[in-house]
Amino acid sequence: MKTARRISAMILATVALAACSSDSEKAHDVPTGWIRDEYTASTAGYVDNTDTASRVATEIDNHTSARGRTSDGDMVFLRYRDDIVAISPYMKGSLIEIADYRSGYQRWQNHLRSVWPHPNSDEFRGGGPGSGK
Repeated sequence: MKTARRISAMILATVALAACSSDSEKAHDVPTGWIRDEYTASTAGYVDNTDTASRVATEIDNHTSARGRTSDGDMVFLRYRDDIVAISPYMKGSLIEIADYRSGYQRWQNHLRSVWPHPNSDEFRGGGPGSGK
C-alpha cells in the first residue's frame, strides 16, 4: 500500500513539474499568434490604426510579459527570449515589428545599446538550446 502511494505521489510530482517546465519554456516568447490576430498585417509588420506605441506595447506586454521594456522617443521596444518587438508611430496609430534578437539589435542598436546587451556579449542569454548560456 505504501508503495502505491509513493508511486502515485511520484507520478503527480512528475506531471506537475512537466506542466511547469512547459510553461516556463514558453515564458518570455513573443506572442506572435496573438499579435497576428489582434492587429492588421502589413508589408512592414502589423498595424494598430488608432493606439499609440506606448499603449500597444502595454497591450502586448500585458498579454505576454516581456523580459524587458525600453523606449526612445516615441518608439517602444519589448525584449523577449529570442526576439525584439519594436513599436513605432505609424500614421495615426502604431507599427509593430518583430525581429530575432540579433538582427533586431543590429537594426535598432542606436536605441538599445546602452540598455540591453549586445548579442555577442557574455551578458546576452538568448538563442536556442545551449546558445549563449
